[in-house]
Amino acid sequence: MTIPNHYIEKIRVVYPNLSLDYLELNQDGMNNDVVIVNHQLVCRFPKNDWAKEDLKTEVKILRVAQQFIDLPIPRLEHVEDDFVSYPLIRGTALSRHQLFKLDSLAQERVIEQLGRFYQQLHSISSDAIAASSIPASIAERSREDMLALYEQVQQLLFPHLWKHQRTWVHEHFEPLVDGTLNLDTSTALIHGDLGCYHILFDPERQCLSGIIDFGTAGIGNPAIDLAALLDNHGEAVLKRMSKYCSGIEVLIDQARFRAGVVWLQWALMGLQHKDTGLLLAHIGSSARDIQPIGASW
Repeated sequence: MTIPNHYIEKIRVVYPNLSLDYLELNQDGMNNDVVIVNHQLVCRFPKNDWAKEDLKTEVKILRVAQQFIDLPIPRLEHVEDDFVSYPLIRGTALSRHQLFKLDSLAQERVIEQLGRFYQQLHSISSDAIAASSIPASIAERSREDMLALYEQVQQLLFPHLWKHQRTWVHEHFEPLVDGTLNLDTSTALIHGDLGCYHILFDPERQCLSGIIDFGTAGIGNPAIDLAALLDNHGEAVLKRMSKYCSGIEVLIDQARFRAGVVWLQWALMGLQHKDTGLLLAHIGSSARDIQPIGASW
């Protein structure tokens, strides 16, 4: 894949003494193009004006989060409106398959690291968040947002679904419709997109090497981050993690609900944009180990 010349020139200007022996371009992200230099340096370029604004927010969030989180996260080295760089955090995606291939001791070590990360991120003080003027995460969805999604699903997706799938949708949204499920808002700092591809694992050391991509981070409900772990790794992992992260039991039904709508949201986007990549985005990443809303914890 050819790397645009203006990306290369920008890197040369910022790093005039760096030999560009190896360049790898990744354009899979929705907001940024990424150039990895010499397997060591990440250079990100926003794709449009709104991506530049999102990048500004991400920079603020990273600078706050670094003060409170033990796990490595991107440590900014150079920041401009249309360019940021930081040292590469090495690792592979922590898939459910990868996690459960580990022996029991290594599994527990990784789950403890995850729990500590969730606890530290969600416990960052409201004063620290407010001081940096961090906005709401774009991953946050209110009850009204979810009810609107329910209507869209019925209008647009139901013609493509089998009867048992339509029944599942109704059952899943029923607690929200009748008011027994409350989607609380929160002033916590959340990551917003903690898919397995943003949780990096070091196969040699058999532990987590870092968390990346805070592009959807912001103020929101911690259940959003728990839902990502449910969707990717399953409820059994979340239950084990509760030893290291408090408050999960209180949020579990909200997390179950939010995890259940992830595939519906991607399917809707794919259908509306006629984009098969969005339709297929989460194939192979779902754990299918999520209890119904209201099941005992």
